[in-house]
Amino acid sequence: MSKRGYHHGNLRQALVDAALDLIADKGPTGFTMAEAAKTAGVSAAAPYRHFAGRDDLIAEIAAQGYDIFGDVLEFAYDEGKPSPLAAFEAVGRAYLAFARKYPGHYMAMFESGVAPGQTPELARASERANRVLARASEALSARIPADRRPPVAMFSAHISALSHGIVELYARGKPGARTPFTPEELLEAGVGIYLRGLGLISPD
Repeated sequence: MSKRGYHHGNLRQALVDAALDLIADKGPTGFTMAEAAKTAGVSAAAPYRHFAGRDDLIAEIAAQGYDIFGDVLEFAYDEGKPSPLAAFEAVGRAYLAFARKYPGHYMAMFESGVAPGQTPELARASERANRVLARASEALSARIPADRRPPVAMFSAHISALSHGIVELYARGKPGARTPFTPEELLEAGVGIYLRGLGLISPD
């Protein structure tokens, strides 16, 4: 991997971009701050003017990722149009699309071990993205009688877990990716089974 040849400008973002390359290549815990500095083309000491350490750098990447993720989910949800079910399905597809397009951010967000509340910026960004899925879940689950309705947080957590599992097993070139079905097809079928179990869509 070649250096980015940083010379001037926004060193903080240059380090983020360098770390994204390293995360995509080695995973979120497979690189050092010195490697991030080298990839950005700066001295080993330079990153510490902006970040306390690797976890701080990863937290910034995760916060930026959640900002993008929130934008993607909000666009997909489109205020619940044209129906709660269609909007909910669109949010699921957007989850997969984000993981494909922004793998470095995705790994920093979900696979680095950095807590969502590590920094105020990360907490704010992650809460915003989670609210979109919660809104989609709440609008759809409102159709279930109150005595049989799962908590909104549980509903959205189930769908998040399903989406994340499909990304891990089938959307990132791992051995499990050898399947005759696309990740989108797997997600649609899995969500369909879940929603049928709750009585939200017909058996057909």
